[in-house]
Amino acid sequence: MPAEPGILLDISRLVSRLGGGPLTGIDRVELEWLRHLQGKPHLLLCRVPRGQALLPATAGALLLDWIEGAVADLPAPGLLDRLAGRTALKDRATRVLAAHALRIERGFIRKIAAQALHDLGAEAAYLNLGHANWRREVFAGLQGLRRVVMIHDTIPLDHPEFTRQGQSEKFRDRFAVAAGMADLVLTVSKASAAQIALWRGRLAVHGRAPIAVTPIGARPVPADSAALPPGLDLTRPMFIALGTIEPRKNHAVLLDAWALLAKRLPVADLPRLLIIGRRGWENHAVFARLDHLPAGAAVQEFGDLGDGEVAALMERAHALLMPSRAEGFGLPLIEAARLGLPVLASPLPSTRELLGDWARYLSPDEPEAWAEAVAAMAQTPIQRLAPREIPDWPSHFDQVQRALLDLRD
Repeated sequence: MPAEPGILLDISRLVSRLGGGPLTGIDRVELEWLRHLQGKPHLLLCRVPRGQALLPATAGALLLDWIEGAVADLPAPGLLDRLAGRTALKDRATRVLAAHALRIERGFIRKIAAQALHDLGAEAAYLNLGHANWRREVFAGLQGLRRVVMIHDTIPLDHPEFTRQGQSEKFRDRFAVAAGMADLVLTVSKASAAQIALWRGRLAVHGRAPIAVTPIGARPVPADSAALPPGLDLTRPMFIALGTIEPRKNHAVLLDAWALLAKRLPVADLPRLLIIGRRGWENHAVFARLDHLPAGAAVQEFGDLGDGEVAALMERAHALLMPSRAEGFGLPLIEAARLGLPVLASPLPSTRELLGDWARYLSPDEPEAWAEAVAAMAQTPIQRLAPREIPDWPSHFDQVQRALLDLRD
């Protein structure tokens, strides 16, 4: 295969997420690409208060350190920043990155494009993976580079009821820019690719860039049992739900299922449900139920567990529960499949595409079915299935490179 082209990687999302809690699935894709590009020809692009900053490859090492928690050397905010409320970790990091910038440009950033092409070569590609910085002036200014955007899903268009007020309209406008001005669209599943094509037609998006399905991987993380919260009861059968607590994840059906189990089983026999993930938006009824859980309840919420702690819990769990009403991919699914951890999930197209008959499918509207399945599994020792073959990062990177090479033809 020919040499990889130079990459201008947009890191705007990763920088904006610094200090924002555990990384989401979309965050992790941008992070894996940043890791992958270390030692390869690349530059970075980041939105900063004064415009768009073109950054040297060395800035990526700084960002990787900050993501790992090495933030002690970040400068404290000055007086003007404190008065303006710009004191968050992401604000401090942005100031450092701006100081390292090769250039900062407003508007159509044509000088940034020219320098990127000069430094990276005529085959250079702009890679935007994070559903961020989808701005018309950015895509227009970077004409000359091969503009590649990853659209993970179209859930804000498919299910506006699961988004914050006004977010579906904002996503629609940004989607039209990204899907219409990109030279190549990447996505994570055939199901998402079909929806992207559907919405390009519905919105009469000008431009029909090829859509390449490039499933993402999951980075194995060593289990860190020593870091688990003190006092966590690991003696009873345990089930986990992993992901942001937002409406489409449908935690309500699990709470309803556990309410049914609580009526039928003695307290000592009640399996545990660990809800792992930060709180999202527009989910007030679920938040209220979680807030009123009594001490020692069978259901517990953990909003800030690290990857090692999550891995330790997955090793001990009876099953991963994913009653989602919409997913573009579902990163916890491949983490479970790699471990052989049984999965109970909604029969979504993307989930069936990823796991086939390996998972057990239950209606997202039937708490009774979830309660019965959990009760039956809880009566048996922990079981592990033969691990399913899953997407991995090397395959993803190869697929993207092949898609970039196809643009030359």
